[in-house]
Amino acid sequence: MQGFSKYDDEVFALIYKKAKEIGANTYTLKPFENIDGTAQDFNPSNYRLSLYFLPKDKITEPTGYMYIFASSDKDQKIAVNKKDYVISPRSYIMLETVPGEIYTVSTKKLLGSTIKIQPKDSSTNQYFQISATKIKSDHTGVGGLNLKSGDIIGLESSYGNFLRTIYKKQ
Repeated sequence: MQGFSKYDDEVFALIYKKAKEIGANTYTLKPFENIDGTAQDFNPSNYRLSLYFLPKDKITEPTGYMYIFASSDKDQKIAVNKKDYVISPRSYIMLETVPGEIYTVSTKKLLGSTIKIQPKDSSTNQYFQISATKIKSDHTGVGGLNLKSGDIIGLESSYGNFLRTIYKKQ
């Protein structure tokens, strides 16, 4: 895919489709080089990935973490177990989790969301994205307004890993 898109889910879908077509099951970020051969800093508007096939036992990633990603347009304020965080656009926080412990994640707003997570073991990761305020009106003529001041969306692990690759860790 070429060109900038702020819709990371659509970009991921195209990459996932291409990976399926060629039999790839993993990818790496290939940084662009400066004129002197050094790697350029990551630019979310311009990056490239190389797709590969690796046996499952060769694919490793850290486990036992909760990843919380900010939506791509503005800072997101959240609380995890009453500790406040501000996550910048296109970035994430990574929190180590303890199996059996309950984690309360909140968007800290009157009409926002709160979820409770209790990891069963440390062999998996949890991925969530915080979305911004949404206002939807009912266009059926009956009337009505749906106001949501932040949402917490659970992510599938392959999409979470993709965001981890292209977003900045805080």
